[in-house]
Amino acid sequence: MQKSGDFMNVFVYPNLEKSNSKRCTEQACSVLLSESSVLYMEERYREAFGELYGIEYLSLDECVDRCDCIVVTGGDGTILRCSSIASKYDKPILGINCGTLGFMASLEASDIDKLRLLCKGDYTVSERMMLNVTVKHENGEEIKADLLNDAVLVKGESCRIADFEVSKSGSVVSSLRADGVIFSTATGASAYSLSAGGPIIEPDMQCIEFSQICAHSLFARTIVFSPDSVLRVRCRFKDDAYAILAVDGVQIARITGRDIVKIKRSQLVTRIIDLTAGSFFPAVNRKLMTPLKEL
Repeated sequence: MQKSGDFMNVFVYPNLEKSNSKRCTEQACSVLLSESSVLYMEERYREAFGELYGIEYLSLDECVDRCDCIVVTGGDGTILRCSSIASKYDKPILGINCGTLGFMASLEASDIDKLRLLCKGDYTVSERMMLNVTVKHENGEEIKADLLNDAVLVKGESCRIADFEVSKSGSVVSSLRADGVIFSTATGASAYSLSAGGPIIEPDMQCIEFSQICAHSLFARTIVFSPDSVLRVRCRFKDDAYAILAVDGVQIARITGRDIVKIKRSQLVTRIIDLTAGSFFPAVNRKLMTPLKEL
């Protein structure tokens, strides 16, 4: 990670919809400023944090362009939103969990003082594979998106029965009736795919995971593809029904029976900073094997 002189340029990216995010953000800023870091925030947060001395307020692109790294205070959803622009500028992300699960976060809200390790260069960086999705509509229009977690294709409200055909290199891999299908990275394996019966995968692995949502079959199983696989999906419906394609939780397209969805490895990667040396499996044990109400 590049530093300017003896100080670090940090873009602080909060999610103030989380109840304790403002407090965590203020604490994080205090620690970083005490280590002589230069802090940037988006202009829209000036009113919320204007009383903090030492923060420069800029546009989103200016913040990302000038920073050495991005400190995110929120949950996994906040990190996902941030990864979209961080990956384009190749800037690493450090997450402070202010949500419930927070698998991608390196620190919990109670560990903010460990941010000093970031300023001292005492950390590792995990490079996470991303996926690229292309929707080819019947009229020739294309929609493209890169994602860190998953692409989810689910039947629309008017659709009672949907068949999903998945192929690789011209060969049909799966043809099934289901409520939907999930294509995830190793990072996304601990999200929706896990709830659909998929395995836990170490997030540093490079692969494409395919899971079904409520498949009408006794033999539906998750399939893990090599990272350079190119997958195509067609949906088959009755009448004028459609499916919805969501990328990292954001709906981007309606898919008809005449459209094609292509999934492959993205040219972008997301870099995640880890201050606690292998925090993934402790997080799995702590957060997936403990009743949610005890978290």
